[in-house]
Amino acid sequence: MACSSVLDVIGNTPSVWLDRLTAQAGVSGRILAKLDYLNPGFSKKDRAALGILDAAKDSGDLKLGQTVVELTSGNMGTGLAIVCAIRGHPFVAVMSRGNSIERARMMSALGAEVVLVPQAEGSVPGEVSGIDLALVEDEAQRLVTERGAFRADQFNHPGNRFAHETGTGPELWRDSDGTLTAFVDFVGSGGSYGGTIRALKAANPNLRGYVVEPAGAEVLSGKPVETPAHPIQGGGYAMADLTQLHGAPIDGYLRVTGDAARHAARHLARTEGLFAGFSAGANLAAALELLRETEQHGTIGIVLCDSGLKYLSTDLWPQG
Repeated sequence: MACSSVLDVIGNTPSVWLDRLTAQAGVSGRILAKLDYLNPGFSKKDRAALGILDAAKDSGDLKLGQTVVELTSGNMGTGLAIVCAIRGHPFVAVMSRGNSIERARMMSALGAEVVLVPQAEGSVPGEVSGIDLALVEDEAQRLVTERGAFRADQFNHPGNRFAHETGTGPELWRDSDGTLTAFVDFVGSGGSYGGTIRALKAANPNLRGYVVEPAGAEVLSGKPVETPAHPIQGGGYAMADLTQLHGAPIDGYLRVTGDAARHAARHLARTEGLFAGFSAGANLAAALELLRETEQHGTIGIVLCDSGLKYLSTDLWPQG
């Protein structure tokens, strides 16, 4: 089937059972992984980018040819760069220098203007904290005012959550043949968890949803911040109140260390041939933990959020 533009191939990504990996891990149960890194921008954020700009166009908030500005760790920016390129909107991506350089290069290649914001004093490259994100937010707000731009606002715009409620959730349920008993998701903006769990709970009210946070920055579960900087890029910003999670049912919270996320991502690549990023590793690590404990014999859905190609400059993929 030929499509009229690349926007027509966003979503409806394939899902794969990780039966080889679970057998090697010695757990009882199954994991179904949705390969959202096969979206055109190599991440799940393509869905949210299209959802936000579709809704903004329909409401009249986004005018013809208007500049779009958004803060990003790189994935939302890539999705927005793609949609804006097709629809004729200049796009400015505002990103912390702590994120991997591959993302900035990809956004630039897609026609985006990339503004890199220095990290806060004492921050570690590759570990973006909530303080770093606040600096990016300040710059994004300044650029919106300066350029009369539309702010995509992934942390608050309902088009983010809606894209997953109408896409990711129903697709996961369909691909599992209606067998899912749980869903786990590492939280960034909260849109993929908030939207997906609504759809899955509508299909099966007994299905359980778990939020994944980085160890030491578990504010959503009510714990104090001990390690605001961590290597799991794209989320875990120690933001206690996320609009995209408002009203979303949460049955439990899980903590994942950077080491556990790395190990899981590497194991996924070597065992299943699936080359995904840090947050995908966090989701897999959390799902395996559940199958060892409270979700034994269950069937857990996860999202492989982005491609491992976006982390070649980081310690996720050691050289040699």
